[in-house]
Amino acid sequence: MSIWRRPVTLGGFAEKHEATLPGLLGIEVVEVGPDFLRAEMPVDRRHIQPFGILHGGGSVVLAETIGSFAGAMALPEGETCVGVEVNANHLAPVREGDRVSALCRPLQLGRSLQVWQIEITRSDGRLSCVARLTTAVRRAGGAEGVAEPPATR
Repeated sequence: MSIWRRPVTLGGFAEKHEATLPGLLGIEVVEVGPDFLRAEMPVDRRHIQPFGILHGGGSVVLAETIGSFAGAMALPEGETCVGVEVNANHLAPVREGDRVSALCRPLQLGRSLQVWQIEITRSDGRLSCVARLTTAVRRAGGAEGVAEPPATR
């Protein structure tokens, strides 16, 4: 049974994010399963710190991006979610020229809070980062000014 309450398409993610930070970093959703999403991101000059390895913030952007997208797609129309906490443990370095894959699965899909686990692996399969994202569920455009992101031009 699928957890998705909205249609999840690879092209839909790309279109919505092309002019935002995820698009600028080359984050792509590459697989949709009944209860998971998988995204990939290259590791090039945009993503590294001075020692030539993936910046920890790059892993966090990837984790929060895929977790937030999954959170929104698991909600019915008229509701959205916003990140309220993200944490990440960096376990192994990723060198420039590699590509990382992020597997996102829900730990909790509640009416007011969601918790997502994201595992980021290097191309050799080694786990490089484990992250957890907590999102708050809100009415789209409702209280606190939370709204769907604007459409790209």
